Amino acid sequence: MRDLLDAQRAAFMAAMPEPLSVRRDRLTRAAAMVSDHAARLCDALSEDFGHRSREQSMMTDIASSVAPIRHALKHLDRWARPEKRDVQFPLGLLGARAAVEYQPKGVVGVIAPWNFPVNLVMSPLAGIFAAGNRAMVKVSEFTPSTGALMAEIARQYFDRTELAFVEGGPEVGKAFAGLPFDHLIFTGATGIARHILHAAADHLVPVTLELGGKSPVIVGESADIARMTERVALGKMLNAGQICLAPDYMLVRAEQEQAVVDGLRRAASAMYPTLLANPDYTAIINDRHHQRLTDLVEDARAKGASVEAVNPVGEDFATSNSRKMPLTIVRDVTDDMVLMQEEIFGPVLPIRRYEAIDGAIDEVNRRDRPLALYYFGEDEREQRRVLDRTISGGATINDVIFHVSMEDLPFGGVGASGMGSYHGQDGFRTFSHTRAVYRQPKLDVAKLAGLKPPYGAATRRGIAQQMKR
Repeated sequence: MRDLLDAQRAAFMAAMPEPLSVRRDRLTRAAAMVSDHAARLCDALSEDFGHRSREQSMMTDIASSVAPIRHALKHLDRWARPEKRDVQFPLGLLGARAAVEYQPKGVVGVIAPWNFPVNLVMSPLAGIFAAGNRAMVKVSEFTPSTGALMAEIARQYFDRTELAFVEGGPEVGKAFAGLPFDHLIFTGATGIARHILHAAADHLVPVTLELGGKSPVIVGESADIARMTERVALGKMLNAGQICLAPDYMLVRAEQEQAVVDGLRRAASAMYPTLLANPDYTAIINDRHHQRLTDLVEDARAKGASVEAVNPVGEDFATSNSRKMPLTIVRDVTDDMVLMQEEIFGPVLPIRRYEAIDGAIDEVNRRDRPLALYYFGEDEREQRRVLDRTISGGATINDVIFHVSMEDLPFGGVGASGMGSYHGQDGFRTFSHTRAVYRQPKLDVAKLAGLKPPYGAATRRGIAQQMKR
């Protein structure tokens, strides 16, 4: 891996500056790499998951990989344009000029997760290539078929000094995180992110962390219950809830709770009238995660929670060799239950009650800052209060997850849910070095400003000018 990094960096330095034409070519090849092999990638994804909807994979991994690349191609000229900045009076009058130029950093390391193993490689690559960098990608060992296929097809479209894939388990991942990249982006669990930061610190590598956390849904009194429950159920069951942005728990008023549960049940049953043989519904990634989710539910049940699995035709999940899991609604949850202490990352949905909106806000604020916050309701003052009194990576009003699909919005977390952001122009800037460039006029500015010894009246005037209100 170190030899590969050195080869990429040498190629980068030899090619500097990376012309926009080269960047466009890489972006075009990246889009073709995914779209040309869409069917094979969908097959690999389904093999890794045990079953994954082909249509879902096309939406969440194929089309959603091509779209940010196309967006970057469309806007690259504007993003890369130097940005004029002001200079202090009277330097501008004397001919001084200042600007910000966006330089590529060099070689960017990408550590990709298993839940969207195509999109969460290609979406960062849109910004990485647009900014003029090379990239090395560590794929997840939980999706070996997809990772191997990505490595295979990348070799057809890219020289290894432009883009290369690395496969392997935790030890390979640990060594990869410790390489002296020019930037590193990690998408995954908060616990692993701590180790990533430690590894990157040895070489002072700047890091972007895209993590997760317990993203809440606050249901306002003015919410349309039928519309809200359909949208929450859709977001929670997409990819079987294995999404960093999935609604993790709901906060509802006591008088709304039964209507919310009934609405979730109806919505889930309408979208997925059956589950085990339903090609639209995705399985849990592996036995360990399936057992983890089962244990979360049993822990809550043992501690007094009420549990309802939405199983429209009474299918027998216990004796099935499938890892599919129905939407499981958990009520009467308390803080001592494990599912209220860690990110769920599956189709298990706790519901908690609140009396007034400030109580719901306090519930959110006493936990780690989430990657996303969702509010449903038509009361604009209440919407504004929720947004003003909470901090989250992003927010969607009257739906879930959708803010991530807006290419012109930054995507990222805050606190325990991550640091830094990417997507669109924000991604271009994340993977660029923002270089300040100042051009001094021919005049002896230092003498005019009193900066040259011997100090005297000009010096005093310069100091007074700087301190002037």
